[in-house]
Amino acid sequence: MGPMGKQGPSSLPVPTGGSCLLLLFCLRLGASCPQSCQCPDHAGAVAVHCSGRGLQEIPKDIPTDAVLLKLDANKIARIPNGAFQHLNQLRELDLSQNAIETIGPAAFSGLAGGLRLLDLSHNHIRRIPKDALGKLSAKIRLSHNPLHCECALQEALWELKLDPDSVDEIACHTSVQEEYVGKPLIQALDSGASFCSVHHKTTDVAMLLTMFGWFAMVITYVVYYVRQNQEDARRHLEYLKSLPSTPVSKDPISPAP
Repeated sequence: MGPMGKQGPSSLPVPTGGSCLLLLFCLRLGASCPQSCQCPDHAGAVAVHCSGRGLQEIPKDIPTDAVLLKLDANKIARIPNGAFQHLNQLRELDLSQNAIETIGPAAFSGLAGGLRLLDLSHNHIRRIPKDALGKLSAKIRLSHNPLHCECALQEALWELKLDPDSVDEIACHTSVQEEYVGKPLIQALDSGASFCSVHHKTTDVAMLLTMFGWFAMVITYVVYYVRQNQEDARRHLEYLKSLPSTPVSKDPISPAP
């Protein structure tokens, strides 16, 4: 009994402290890294590389301690609300070269304070969701998107911190002012163009046309009312004229001869 008790434990390899830590780290990393992605660790910072993996949506099992997330060159078409809300340590998010058209108003909730760079270039974005991007303090890349230059886009850009290295590549794919189609948006704004003034002018013209329509209706009613009263007065006068006149006797009681 004694020899077996001594021989049993000695037959198993005893891992060192460093090996145990490495084994635990590898198990944790392998369990938390999304399938088909790579999660290298550099000086304690976790980077998640999912570039060119054919992904159609944001992975659900991204490590919570990730500081870099690369989802570029995939087929992602929409970013739902709360897609990154558990990644409060994230510093850089690359969503470039996808097919993004829709961004939820709370798509980047949880990233407002820590995110430093958000790359949305080379996508299919036409309108900027101000509620989604306006609260971010990160530099944002929006170049090579089919943006529609209008008042809402201009107002959204006032609240964004655009990446200065790519801001000149943001162009108007379509515009409320035809002369700016295909031209850099910043160049148009620097030249004094205001897409909001066009919006206000259009609104003012519509209001003026509406007021003119109501005024014309009132004038028409007044003219009709006056003419109708004149017609009624003329008919009443003709009726009075058509009445037979009755001779009035000067002395109704004649004296006897």
